[in-house]
Amino acid sequence: MSQDPVISKRKPAYPVSPDLDSYLETYNRKIEIPIFYEDLLRFSGSVVVYDTKGEDSLWVRVFYSDSERQEIDHSLKRVYSILHSDGSDHIFEFLNVDAVDFCTFGNSKPFRIRIRNILNDNFTYFYVKKTDASRIYGLELEHMLSPYNLNFLVYKNTLIEEHIPGIPGDVFIKEMLPSCTESEKSQLAKEFVKFNERCLIRLLGDMRSYNYVIVPVHDFDHVVYRIRAIDFDQQFYEGKLAIYRPQFFKENRVMVELVRKKLLRGSVDQYKVEERSFVAKRILSSGNRIKRLVAIAKKDTLSKPEHIDRLKGEIYALTLDMHFKKCTHMGEILAWALDFVRRNYEDVSMKQIIEKRIDI
Repeated sequence: MSQDPVISKRKPAYPVSPDLDSYLETYNRKIEIPIFYEDLLRFSGSVVVYDTKGEDSLWVRVFYSDSERQEIDHSLKRVYSILHSDGSDHIFEFLNVDAVDFCTFGNSKPFRIRIRNILNDNFTYFYVKKTDASRIYGLELEHMLSPYNLNFLVYKNTLIEEHIPGIPGDVFIKEMLPSCTESEKSQLAKEFVKFNERCLIRLLGDMRSYNYVIVPVHDFDHVVYRIRAIDFDQQFYEGKLAIYRPQFFKENRVMVELVRKKLLRGSVDQYKVEERSFVAKRILSSGNRIKRLVAIAKKDTLSKPEHIDRLKGEIYALTLDMHFKKCTHMGEILAWALDFVRRNYEDVSMKQIIEKRIDI
């Protein structure tokens, strides 16, 4: 394994362009909400939130004055209704805002809202963050190119994201992976190969183990594991290609070792081709929606010139596709990366994979 890639110390938040704003409105991502990120910053006190083992979770639970609490609770219930229901207030009497937590770790500094149904004690979370164009592109690409749909809302400087349930990758690797059966470990290795490939194709960076979750799915008499990204801040910003490949982060070395032990080289290549073929089909099925998003990204400022120059050079060295050398925006690099996958893998059949008639 090569040296652990280094992330830029702080990625700036990029504004939403008029074209991207229009796109969000077209696809019902832009909806007026009754509370903004800055409103939640008016807390009057906080306490540390500890995990089940008594360790600092890096979140703090915030409190508001009595004069503001009622209005904030009502607004957060409204946001929940817009995100998960029809936006009306007829469910408000069954909802309670259990907690508002704030995280100072990372770029987005999100608020995590816990909403509980008082009739049955079921609860769910959603997040309130500052708007960042990079994050919005990342969420939309995840929605269209991964196996998972995502629900989020944008209004002015505030981004509302639904919670993605799962076991944090770092927790799973440390506490649960050792007790997995050999069959489960093989399936996890396969899933990590596919996840690694998916991040590279759509240029989603910084997938260290605490930026994705492991989702166990019970299927007949066994458990199938899925890996889902939960952090989209580093969508096509960095210049080092390794940052878009989870395999190169030291936090994922246990997963890489699992792949080495459990999968033959031929199997790894097969799973890579399967994922590329899957993404190619998702590009085609997304139709005009992804075409419009990519066209907007091609004109948007989403990174530094030196990052763009380095990334396009490293991708050219990998693909030998001359189109990458001409790119001047990160969106153009993304556009040609998706086009490369679509052109080369949209018609891949299982027979071609087995007979190894596809170049990796």
